[in-house]
Amino acid sequence: MSIDKLDLQSPDLVNANFQKLAELFPNCATESTDGKAIDFDLLKQELNHAVVDGNKERYRLEWPGKKEAIVTANLPTNKTLRPVREDSVDFDNTENLYIEGDNLEVLKLLQESYLGKVKMIYIDPPYNTGKDFVYKDNFARDAQEELKESGQKDEYNQRLVANPETSGRYHSDWLSMMYPRLKLARNLLKDDGVIFISIDDNEVHNLRKLCDEVFGESNFISSFIWQRAFSPKNDARFVSNSHDFILMYSKSISDFKIGRLPRTEEANARYSNPDNDPRGDWMSSDISVKTYNRENDYPITTPSGRVVEPPAARCWSLSKNAFFERLQDNRIWFGPNGDNTPRIKRFLSELRNEGMVPTSILLHKEVGHSQEGAQEVVKLLEGKGGFDGPKPIRLLCHLITLANLENDSIVLDFFSGSGSTAQAVMQMNGIDSGIRKYIMVQLPESTEENSESYKAGYKNICEIGKERIRRAAKKIKDETNADIDYSFRVYRLDESNMQDVYYNPQDYKQGSLDLFADNVKPDRTPDDLLAQVMLDWGLPLSYKIERGKIAGKDVFKVAQDSLLACFDKGLDEAFAKEIAKEKPLRVVFRDNGFVNDTAKENVKQLLKQLSPETEMKVI
Repeated sequence: MSIDKLDLQSPDLVNANFQKLAELFPNCATESTDGKAIDFDLLKQELNHAVVDGNKERYRLEWPGKKEAIVTANLPTNKTLRPVREDSVDFDNTENLYIEGDNLEVLKLLQESYLGKVKMIYIDPPYNTGKDFVYKDNFARDAQEELKESGQKDEYNQRLVANPETSGRYHSDWLSMMYPRLKLARNLLKDDGVIFISIDDNEVHNLRKLCDEVFGESNFISSFIWQRAFSPKNDARFVSNSHDFILMYSKSISDFKIGRLPRTEEANARYSNPDNDPRGDWMSSDISVKTYNRENDYPITTPSGRVVEPPAARCWSLSKNAFFERLQDNRIWFGPNGDNTPRIKRFLSELRNEGMVPTSILLHKEVGHSQEGAQEVVKLLEGKGGFDGPKPIRLLCHLITLANLENDSIVLDFFSGSGSTAQAVMQMNGIDSGIRKYIMVQLPESTEENSESYKAGYKNICEIGKERIRRAAKKIKDETNADIDYSFRVYRLDESNMQDVYYNPQDYKQGSLDLFADNVKPDRTPDDLLAQVMLDWGLPLSYKIERGKIAGKDVFKVAQDSLLACFDKGLDEAFAKEIAKEKPLRVVFRDNGFVNDTAKENVKQLLKQLSPETEMKVI
């Protein structure tokens, strides 16, 4: 008797990458003493027009530890996310997520459920200033060795280590931290999705090269300069550093369309109507372009009789016919005296609905400054706690506009800090009654014992973030009375719900297997099991969850008929007949949840007969 088991671990990206290469280059797929392999010498030749004799110099970003970073990104994990209902708000009905834990492991767990589903990612990672911490992802050491080495040994198994400028791998350690996270994040983006990354001068040069490699140089959109300082520092040694950068990359530049900004009174004031055109105020723009086209290289005679040619190495943007059509429609401007080089008139009345093209300079008067961001947190927490360096809500709302989100898009922030991104998403929803969803991920880093946040009772950053989101939701609801999702589900990263024997039964002798009468760890709840099953089956954690009873057994219904789960014991044929009436797409039970082995096989056969579209698995 054989029933498929859920493997309850994230995808093995090494095997997936092997299959992709094997499909593209079947002649490079071979075998070695360790099994299937890629002939990399032959692959190099396939990607080169010249004969490859050996290693050649190439243009790329390299650093000590890069190969280990690639391995780190590809290693599967069997960790899980456990629901924390007591910290959540309306857990069963909300579609927003707050996840506590190491973002590398969390990103791996989200690979199937959110593959290609996230429209916008914003992150504000450690800037590597020499005074902050970075994640130490050493795949070659076990957790205890790593904790001893880092000196970070606490209840959360934090893997944050100081990275001073004197470190021999100052830039390398930071790059090794960022690379696997960006690589996994890219998988989650939709084809028309974008990522924004805040950074300062310390690593912007390396981050740009890193993103060129991960996202593709052709998918670079902009390097925004944000005027973060409210006022300059007169005590700066050389220059008052008043800006940060925000890099913007698309998943696929051909699929992405940037959002336009609302027009401002200042922008509208630049338009006027010097010739009393009945269509109203206008502004003129150049009609010459750099891309040369012989057909668009022709002389134009101005009303004063002067003959005008296109500037050197340029041509007109309009063909002769298009030019004369616009001339007849009074859309060509030759200046007040009719003697200037022709320009085309752009009418304000025709541009109002198009919005404004964004610029790469973000002024604090338009999008806020760092002091504003800090004050927003302090005000929400009523002066009892704060956060170092939160981004202002106006800035994040600006980025959300540029990302051109659909009404139901998902926004991900896996360095979520105090939760500014979550507040910005709710605020945008409050304006237009949208149903945009957020996923916040944050390591529960301990707050400093002498900090105001610690004194106010916030023992880690996640406690600040969750409380900030709760209070921001109340504030937005009071101000807008919008009917939107103000709630969120909390999940916490933990070791698998399953005993080690579940993954490696070959490591145990037959006699010792009796010690594991149950695959599931004794402290795990049905809620815990459901979350791990949803992740393994590729179902979004935001799906609506309903609880009920069928034939006297507790069941979970996920997104109506997407999944039906029952982790009770004593399941039999009568239960299977009731389940079949629901016609679920998927069902999952505990392996030892049946009355006996015969009942397990009978349940399987009954479901095949009564609900043939239902897929059954056990854990």
